[in-house]
Amino acid sequence: MRVSRQQVLENKRTILEAAGRLFRERGFDAVTVTDVMKAAGLTHGGFYGYFKNKDDLIARTLAELQGETEPPSVDLATLAEQYLSPEHRDNFACGCPVAALASEIIRQPGGARAEMTAGLKRQIERLSQVAPGSGQAYRRRAAIGSWAAMVGALILARMSDDSELSNEVLTETRAWLDAQDQREPKPDNGGS
Repeated sequence: MRVSRQQVLENKRTILEAAGRLFRERGFDAVTVTDVMKAAGLTHGGFYGYFKNKDDLIARTLAELQGETEPPSVDLATLAEQYLSPEHRDNFACGCPVAALASEIIRQPGGARAEMTAGLKRQIERLSQVAPGSGQAYRRRAAIGSWAAMVGALILARMSDDSELSNEVLTETRAWLDAQDQREPKPDNGGS
């Protein structure tokens, strides 16, 4: 039975959503193509009609997970508050793909690393648009530093088996980021 073009697109989106959840929850190596297709409600045999192989699936999933290009609709402090929340920390399957998969990406083929790199570039650009500061170079520095602090804090909070310490990492990182926003920026030379 022939599948309509619309159904093919819907199936592909369903596969990518399932893969995104499973990869963030378990990591790349612990998830098989069969796991993804089962989670998508499709048969394993149909996989190769959508993707060349698992590496292709990983790269396309990462592209999908990091696809946002619009600046955030909130300021950097509000974004940090949402990102560094216990709810986000506890939601591996639907949380930040960078925090969930960054340490694994170095062992993936070039396509996956290229997608993560492209996503990082987009995220820095997005955050630069809402970061505090008067000059472009200062806002970019604030975006990079804030993103690195947020991702790092989320990773540390997730790895800890001490809930008090985990919560402290989130809270204190938010406080540190807030303090950075309050500092008077040094004059900016427009990019140097």
